[in-house]
Amino acid sequence: MTSLSAQNSHILLVGCGNMGGAMLSGWLASERAVTISIIDPFFEAAPPFDKDNITLYKDAQSFADQNQAAINVAIIAVKPQILEQACAPLAALIGRETLIVSIAAGVTLDTLGALFSDNHKIIRAMPNTPAQIGEGMTVLCSNTNCSDNDIVFIKELLSATGLVLSIDDENLMNAVTAISGSGPAYLFHMIEALESAAIDTGLPPEVATQLARQTIIGSAALAKDNETLGADQLRKNVTSPGGTTEAALTVLMDDKNGLSSLMKKAAAKAVKRGEELGRKD
Repeated sequence: MTSLSAQNSHILLVGCGNMGGAMLSGWLASERAVTISIIDPFFEAAPPFDKDNITLYKDAQSFADQNQAAINVAIIAVKPQILEQACAPLAALIGRETLIVSIAAGVTLDTLGALFSDNHKIIRAMPNTPAQIGEGMTVLCSNTNCSDNDIVFIKELLSATGLVLSIDDENLMNAVTAISGSGPAYLFHMIEALESAAIDTGLPPEVATQLARQTIIGSAALAKDNETLGADQLRKNVTSPGGTTEAALTVLMDDKNGLSSLMKKAAAKAVKRGEELGRKD
């Protein structure tokens, strides 16, 4: 793998739904010289591509019949419930030097090894949808067949979609899923909540939408631009003693019913669901 470059790789993307499509958009936006083969059973529903480096196949057999090039990376971007069905026809197509990357929530490295073989290089990854604009967060863990060079390579490849971290403890992957994998939905719901609150104060819906969205966008950008400051300090910078922000925070920071308490309960619920998805019936 040492001679492999993220600039000239052949990626097999199995599934081009929300997350697979987000990763694809990230690669396209980065303009990296990669070849991408997509297997998506919903051929008609897949988005149209007019780029020479992208080929769409209806199923694994169509890919096998029409493609002879070696696959450097196979990314399995399907829901956990159909993972086994999606992987079964791929086993014969994927060689031992191909890196297999699964983004199926909850599905363990051992389960993935059973679907392919214990000799394959397998990586479990959790990206998130901001990958489509190069602002994603992806966390990886791998089986013992993967070398340090393999991890360096896959991190370089996925860096086109945003920040990439690797961890050694696979048991933490469900927590990763609960925080960064599902996290964008929490922020989008925060926008919804701000919109609703704005309308309740009497603001017109179109104004409420603009205020809510730009407040979240601007605050996130400010946090990114001030990485040395903790979130608590950024919060304090907005909060004047005895002011309106402080009044609102007495509700949001309530020990029992505040946002922090709710977020901990939500994350715990997501972790539990990840564990359930990883279990075989």
